Order: sequence, then C-alpha cells, then structure tokens
Amino acid sequence: MNRTSQSLLERVRQLDDEASWARFTALYTPLLYSWARRLGAQPDDAADLVQDVFATVVRRLPEFHYDPGKSFRAWLRTILLNRWRTNRRQPSPSPLAADPAQEDLGPVLVDEQDEAEYRRHLLRQTLSLLQSEFSPAFWRAFEEHVLANRPAEEVAAQLQISTGTVYVAKSRVFKRLRQELAGLLD
Repeated sequence: MNRTSQSLLERVRQLDDEASWARFTALYTPLLYSWARRLGAQPDDAADLVQDVFATVVRRLPEFHYDPGKSFRAWLRTILLNRWRTNRRQPSPSPLAADPAQEDLGPVLVDEQDEAEYRRHLLRQTLSLLQSEFSPAFWRAFEEHVLANRPAEEVAAQLQISTGTVYVAKSRVFKRLRQELAGLLD
C-alpha cells in the first residue's frame, strides 16, 4: 500500500471507503480527545465532542481541498474549538445549528508542547498502523535497531539475520513512514 497521507485525505472524501475512515479516525481520535480534555471537557463530553468534530468533517470534506500551505490539523482544531464553544453556550443537548467550519476564529495557535505532543502521537499511531505491512521478523529488526536504539550488528545476531537485513528493515519502514506522514506534519 503505497499511499501518502494527502491521498488519505482524498480517500476519506469517499464516504464509503471504510478502511480509509478507520485509518483516519485511528490517527485523529486520540489527538482530538486530548485537545478536548485540555479544554476541560469530562471524558464522556470529550468523546461526544470528538464525534461532533468527525460529523462536521464528514459534512465539510466534499468541499475540502488540501492546501499544503495551510495546516489540516489547525482546521480540525478550529472545528473542535468551535464545537466546544457552541456546546458550552447551549443549556441543553440539542442539534448543533452553526457550522463550526465556517466560523472564523482568527489564527489557531498551537504551542510548542501541543506540537511536540501531536508529533509523538502521530508517530506512534502511524507506526502502529504500518506494523501490519511488514513481517514480524522485519518489524522486530526495525523496533530493536531504531526504537530500542540497539546496534544493527547486535540486533542481527539476536534475530539470526544479516546486518544488511536490519538496515533494509529500517530503510523500508522509514520510507513508508515518510509516505504516510507526508502532509500531516504541516
């Protein structure tokens, strides 16, 4: 599967592409939930807010065109902030009338801690999703060499494979990682 995250955004525009929606929600649900909790939402309210954001995304994606010069994540955060504000203004749960993607909040500021958290989250989620694309032995070589920071020679000896295979595993996983993350680290 040789697709970039930009193509993931295109694929989720096709509402019947369940695999792409599953990947999309796996990447963004924990991040959106974290943002909602930081706003002070209780766990159940945060989960509801995330669902509201995805409902808005479903409505807005047919008109959405990815612009590499703009941040997709900031767009999602704007939707989340607007939904949260709208929900706080409403005394009882009722359908949300305003389209939060249309509201203009000005620039959405993301501080360095949010940025670092987002990058760590995205890396963990993407690695988790990519693992199934590689054989268990190949993945283990990558994990031990890159994630555990062990020398390739040591990993090769432990796994009874060549040192070259360890480097190939590293290279191929990194290649897929770059493909998946293209456009998401804007």
